[in-house]
Amino acid sequence: MVRCGRSCRVLALVMFFAAVTPWSSSAESRRGAESFDSRVASTWFDRLYDVIMAEKIAPPVAARIYGTAAVALYESIVPGTASARSLARQLNGLTSVPQPYRGRNLHWPTVANAALASTIRGLLPQMSASSLAAVEALEQQFASEFQVQTRPSIHARSVLQGQTVANAVVAWISTDGLANLNNCPYTPPVGPGLWSSTPPSFAPPLQPCWGQLRPFVLTSGAECGPPPPPAFSTDSSSELFALALQVYDTKLNLTPEQETVALFWADNAGASGTPPGHWIAIMAALARDLGLSLADAAEGFARVGIAVADAFISCWNAKYTYNVLRPVSYINDVIDETWSPLLATPPFPSYTSGHSSQSAAAATLLTDMFGALAFVDSTRTTHALQPALAPRSFQSFEQAAEEAALSRLYAGIHFATDNNVGMEQGHCIGRAIIDRVQFKKRRLHGRFERSGS
Repeated sequence: MVRCGRSCRVLALVMFFAAVTPWSSSAESRRGAESFDSRVASTWFDRLYDVIMAEKIAPPVAARIYGTAAVALYESIVPGTASARSLARQLNGLTSVPQPYRGRNLHWPTVANAALASTIRGLLPQMSASSLAAVEALEQQFASEFQVQTRPSIHARSVLQGQTVANAVVAWISTDGLANLNNCPYTPPVGPGLWSSTPPSFAPPLQPCWGQLRPFVLTSGAECGPPPPPAFSTDSSSELFALALQVYDTKLNLTPEQETVALFWADNAGASGTPPGHWIAIMAALARDLGLSLADAAEGFARVGIAVADAFISCWNAKYTYNVLRPVSYINDVIDETWSPLLATPPFPSYTSGHSSQSAAAATLLTDMFGALAFVDSTRTTHALQPALAPRSFQSFEQAAEEAALSRLYAGIHFATDNNVGMEQGHCIGRAIIDRVQFKKRRLHGRFERSGS
């Protein structure tokens, strides 16, 4: 038996108290955001997905919420990340973000927790009591966990820093024009080939002025705008007739796999966290599956959030510039008055496809960060969406985006040109963001690239 002298016993006591009192070590509170796991980030965005589903928020509005929350998360932990560069003076209208006092130690998961909780409450002041309770429960769950990991003074400072950043980001996004443009008065133009409300609900046009919002990065909603759509014609030899016939025939001969693809990417408001939420959910799964740090997860969410937010502004600008009718309108008038699509047609013009543009934009930003990464998309099972569908595997983000775009043809609600040009639009948006926004002080392209999921 080895005998332990006085110095040995003292050392043992010091180690014991360090173990049972995590905040007793000042080194713990000096850890950077790179040294913490991403659980607080991925859990919060999963919760935000569920809140947006519960509140039945429409896709354009959801994209703005996801994007703003992602910016708040990223900016909250930038001061604790050696390589990260603030988005201030990189995003339109974001001139500065409050910084902590130099030399003040902060617990970065606590900062992120407070920032996300405060941002979501700031963006959704009228959310239901149940959604508010879900937000506050998660905030308290993490707060209780983190309080025992750091000194009370550091915890309090960290909460204040997160709330301060959230207030600044919410104030910034409030100047994007939404106050005047939200569901603005609009009378759709009338004429051959122009959009009109569609069955079964014949709902009025959704967010006709969304394309006029200030984008996060793009110069305007018109940047990355698509070329004019195919000319309207009912002639059986015309391009539009061929496109409509393709939608019609696809529905008549729909395979079980094609129906599964259509349903997997349906992402309807109220039944899911919407199409931008689908890509946010993919990012949350990546953070967990790849074991990302809090810093890297924050960058990933910022990339996806900014991409989908600007994609919906750009896409909606195109939709209400061209006001193209939906396939169901053309087919019922020209080909078969009894035909109906697999999924209900949403209440806004057809050209271009929102699914396609935002998926391509998100995929472009994710590929820039992770490289050619194979992954499994388990969004529908993670969030228990109906119908229950098995996860789908993809060899790349681009392959997933292509399937998301194709799903709208299978659903019967978009012409192929809506999807194909929408993909081009999304790639343009993605490239613009990559060219103009530096998330790192030194670009580290492809640092996550690997094969397999």
